[in-house]
Amino acid sequence: MSFFDLKGTLKPLTALKQFGKKPHTIDFPKKTLEAADRYRGFHYNELDECIGCGNCSIICQNAAIDMINLDGIEGKNGDSGLRPRIDHGRCCWCALCVDVCPTGSLSLTKDYQYISTDPDSFLWIPGVDNPEGKNNLSFTSDKENSLNDFGRIPMPELDGMERVKSFAEAVLGYSEEMAREEASRCISCGLCTEVCPDHMHIPEYINAIASGNDKDAIRIIYDNNPLPEMCGKVCTRRCEDVCAIATRGDSVAIRWLKRYATETAATADITYEIVNPEIKEANGYKVGIVGAGPSGLTAAYYLALRGFDVTIYEANAKAGGMTMYGIPKYRFPLESLDKQVEYIEKIGVKIKYNTRVGKDISFDKIYKESDAVFMGVGFPKAWTLGIDGEDAKGSMQAVNYLHEINAGEKVEIGDKVAVIGGGNVAIDAARVSARMGADVTILYRRRVEDMPADWEEIEGAEDEGINIVPQAIPIKVISDKKGKVTGIEYLMAEMVPDERGGRPKPVAIEGSNKVLEITALMGAIGQQGDYAFLEEYSDKIKEERGRFVVNEKQQTTDPKVFAGGDAVNRTADAISAIADGFRACKAIDEMLVKK
Repeated sequence: MSFFDLKGTLKPLTALKQFGKKPHTIDFPKKTLEAADRYRGFHYNELDECIGCGNCSIICQNAAIDMINLDGIEGKNGDSGLRPRIDHGRCCWCALCVDVCPTGSLSLTKDYQYISTDPDSFLWIPGVDNPEGKNNLSFTSDKENSLNDFGRIPMPELDGMERVKSFAEAVLGYSEEMAREEASRCISCGLCTEVCPDHMHIPEYINAIASGNDKDAIRIIYDNNPLPEMCGKVCTRRCEDVCAIATRGDSVAIRWLKRYATETAATADITYEIVNPEIKEANGYKVGIVGAGPSGLTAAYYLALRGFDVTIYEANAKAGGMTMYGIPKYRFPLESLDKQVEYIEKIGVKIKYNTRVGKDISFDKIYKESDAVFMGVGFPKAWTLGIDGEDAKGSMQAVNYLHEINAGEKVEIGDKVAVIGGGNVAIDAARVSARMGADVTILYRRRVEDMPADWEEIEGAEDEGINIVPQAIPIKVISDKKGKVTGIEYLMAEMVPDERGGRPKPVAIEGSNKVLEITALMGAIGQQGDYAFLEEYSDKIKEERGRFVVNEKQQTTDPKVFAGGDAVNRTADAISAIADGFRACKAIDEMLVKK
């Protein structure tokens, strides 16, 4: 026997030295070991904090995460209703899913041992299959260590006391570098698209901006919105309210990014060249549209693209409706609106200006000469305050004041103005009055936090020196012997909780009377429709609570007539009106061409 043969025979005996030593393994599951504090074990998800954005699924390089529906979890604004399911046969415990979770709901635990002969049992729904994991978290994310960027790129704007001196645009817009950086914050979850009334392709155009493809962004935007620069400046941006990044930081500046992209096309001709719209051959059908507001312009644009002969009848000298005559030019410059309307006219839409339906042309004539009619007539009539002395000289409605100013008319308001109301119209009237040199006070019956106006507009008003008096209920307009307004008397209010769980109600405090000396008063407590132009058709086209009754296709009770905008929905914003016009276009096309 050789030396090597002997060594091979004796080698196993060396294992005898291990007898009596403590084993390296444990008798699982009778015994367990404590993992390190940051050990990456099984996943746990706080289901109530999760919004189903799918960011964890997108980043997983092993395709180990699926987004699925769970019983008892319904989708809602800002929550897809989906929750992650982990395939632990694929997972490598890299924890990238935790690092990119915008809400911080997804974590890893110290738990790492699981034995089963059933391969399907390794598909876990974190938080459902291991609820006890909540008490054993190890690897979690926070804002400081997250891979998400929770800080918005600030928007440059004029200083408050500087901008109040003129009607120059207050918001200056993003530079290219700023837009690219801000767009890169988007995680493409799509929650914004779901809540957008027009369901714009938001992640797609933001990703195009982030990639430096501004022309692609414009083409994507114009797919279902012909007035995007308007929305980029004055949209109510409900999309930003549900942004996944906003759960622990600042929402992506969706509105400002839309503005950036559309402003890169400086003229209607450049926009036309970039979008390169496909205009179908004439189909022989005519559509008459009453009102050149956002809903009417949208319906007209997409109908013209489909080959319809479209004519809009507009009572004013300019198109745009309330966006033209109700929004101050420091928010939405005239040249911006003109560019968008010119583009719409370039694709074949005809607009007859200074043509009031019911006066210059009858609704009956439009109805009989058209194969379909769309009404986007808005809410032009203001509600009055309903208090004593309201008919005094110098007492006016804010919406009328804004209309006259935007039309270039001169309005005498003096140097002390009071505005009654808390919505955007009230804020706009106040800020315009300040630009006219007046000392302005807003009286609002509830608290400042209850004001329905955009919070940015409220802050803008305060920055411009406008005084807001909350919990103030006006009761009387005071005037001099010549009938000219000199003051507004009001009562202070206390907020009383609503027994049914609604928001607190303002209740006047007896004896708390105050008088504010003023030279002009503006009421801004809401508006209503004016449908006198319908004449004999008013019996055929049903109304309820001041609005036209329409179905899901924007069709009224007269099958030939469609309607949209403020005269139909209560959201009172341009993007909802645009969505109405887009739906009506598809319905008219379906009714006439695809029947």
